[in-house]
Amino acid sequence: MQEQLLRLRADFENFRKRTRREKEEWNTRALENICGDLLAVLDSFELGLKNAADVGVSEDVQKGFRLVRDQLRSILGKYGLSEIDAEGQVFDPNLHEAIAQVPSPEVAAGGVMAMTRRGYKLGERLLRAAQVVVSQGAPEAAAPETEPAAAEAAEGGEN
Repeated sequence: MQEQLLRLRADFENFRKRTRREKEEWNTRALENICGDLLAVLDSFELGLKNAADVGVSEDVQKGFRLVRDQLRSILGKYGLSEIDAEGQVFDPNLHEAIAQVPSPEVAAGGVMAMTRRGYKLGERLLRAAQVVVSQGAPEAAAPETEPAAAEAAEGGEN
């Protein structure tokens, strides 16, 4: 009887641990889903602010939009959302998604030249990778071209 009681107690303790772990996983997934959906809103704010500056929208309107954007960032930050700083960093495939590779004399090979979409982490988990343009390094000097007469002679000799 005592052995059955000990087994039952152990089973119940395992059940409590499992349900607690499942509840934490559900909460984490729900938070990831909500934050992921709200990233589209943040992207829209960024795009809207950029376009507003280009079109000449009044500074007061832009300031209002910046305040709302910053408030949204602050609220998401309370729940562990953080931006991934990509520009000027070395390309990291765990955090960045390369969408283009461009030669650049200013940026070393493998360095991030520009960020086209901001990336985010939720706690230590990657929520969305930053889309970046990566440098190929300085362009190599063009190979010397063969003289046109020599090229024509070579083509004629092959026939």
